[in-house]
Amino acid sequence: MTGAVLFISFAILLLMGTPIAVCLGVSSVGAMLVDGSGKPIETIMTTLPRIFSSSTSKFVLLAIPFFILGGNIMEKAGISERLINFAQTCVGHLKGGLIVVMVAVACFFAAISGSGPATVAALGMILIPAMVNAGYPAAFSAALMAAAGAIGVVIPPSITFVVYGSIADTSIGTLFIAGLIPGLMMGLGLVLTALWLGRKMDIELIPKSSGLMRWRAFREAFWGLLMPLIILGGIYGGIFTPTEAAAVSVVYGLFVGFFIYKTLKIRDLYDILVDSTATTAVVMFITATASLFAYILTRARLDIAISNGLNDLTGGSVVLFLLVVNIILLLAGCFLDSTSALFIFTPLFVPVATALGIDLVHFGVVMIVNLAIGLITPPVGVNLYVGCGIGKIDLKQMSLAVIPLVLTSLVVLALVTYIPTFSLMFIK
Repeated sequence: MTGAVLFISFAILLLMGTPIAVCLGVSSVGAMLVDGSGKPIETIMTTLPRIFSSSTSKFVLLAIPFFILGGNIMEKAGISERLINFAQTCVGHLKGGLIVVMVAVACFFAAISGSGPATVAALGMILIPAMVNAGYPAAFSAALMAAAGAIGVVIPPSITFVVYGSIADTSIGTLFIAGLIPGLMMGLGLVLTALWLGRKMDIELIPKSSGLMRWRAFREAFWGLLMPLIILGGIYGGIFTPTEAAAVSVVYGLFVGFFIYKTLKIRDLYDILVDSTATTAVVMFITATASLFAYILTRARLDIAISNGLNDLTGGSVVLFLLVVNIILLLAGCFLDSTSALFIFTPLFVPVATALGIDLVHFGVVMIVNLAIGLITPPVGVNLYVGCGIGKIDLKQMSLAVIPLVLTSLVVLALVTYIPTFSLMFIK
C-alpha cells in the first residue's frame, strides 16, 4: 500500500506539472502517513527534519555551492566572451568553424561551471545570435548549444558527479578523471554530426584572424583557460580534495575578476551571491526531498524488491543489466532532473552493479552520460527550454532539430557503456 501511494501520487503530481521537488516531497509525506497509520502525526513527521538534515549536511556536498559560486563569478568576470573570442580567432574563418567554436567553448566552460543549463545560458546569449547571423537556422543553433551544454554534467568538475559520489560512496576525484574522455567523446560526436548537418547550409564566413589577433585573444582568455587546469590539476595531484578545489575556484575567480580582468566590482557581489544562493537552494531542496523519497523506498523494502527484480530480469548478465539501466535512465531523463534521478535510482542500481562486478566508477559515468542526454530530451529537458528562450523558438522546433544530436549522444553512450576503458583508462 505504501508503495502504491508513493508512486501513484508522484505520477499524478508530475503529470500535473508540479515542480519535481514538490512531487518527491508530497508523495513521500503521503506514503509516510499511510505507513504510520494510527500513530500521532507528530511522531511520523519527526523523521522529516532528521532526513533533510542528514542528506544535505554531507561534507562532499559543500562542493556544490562553491562550484556554482565559482562559475557565476567567472561568468560575471567575462570569461565566456574571452573564450569565445579566442576560439573564433583560431577556427572561426573555416566552414563550420562556429560549430567547432560552440562545442569547444562549451567543453571549456563546463570545466568552470560544472552545470549544463549554466553553460547554455552563459554561452548561448553570445553564440546562438552569432550563428544565426552567419546563416545557420535558429533551431539548429539553439539545439546544438543545448546539446553542447549537456556536456557540462560529464566534463569535470561536475556537480552531478559530486551527487553520485556522495550517494554511492565513490571517490569524487576518481569520478572526475573518469568523466573526461566520455565528455570529450560527446563533444567530438556533436562536432562531426553538426558539420555533416551543416555541410549544405549557406554560411557567411568571418575573416581569418592574423597571428597577432590570435595572440591577443589567447592572452585575454589565458586566465580562463588556466582555471580548469588549476582545479583538476590540484585534485589529481593530491593537493586538495574536490570540495577544497571548489573553494579554490571561488578565490581564483575573485582574483581574476577583480585584479586581472578588472571587470568585477564590489557591488556585483550581491547579485552573484543571490544567484548562487538561489541555485544552490534549488539543488539542495531537490536533494532533501529525493532523499526522503529514497528513504521511503528503503523503509517499505521496495528497493530490495526492485533490485531483486532487476537481477531476475537480467539473469546475471552484465550486458543485459546495463541495457536495462540505460533504457530506464533515458526514460527517467525525459521527466526528472539529474539530481532527483540519481537519488532515486542509484540506491536501486548500485547493489546489483556491485553483485555483477561492475566498477562503480564506470557505472557512475554511464549513469551521468544517460542523465546528460536527459537534459536535451523533451518534455522536461532543461537545456532545451534555456535554448528555446535564447533562440526565440518553440519547443516543437527545438525537439525536431535536436534529434540527430540525441542519436549521436546515444552512440557515445553505447560506447561508454560497453567499453569501460573509455572511463577507466586514466585510473590507476
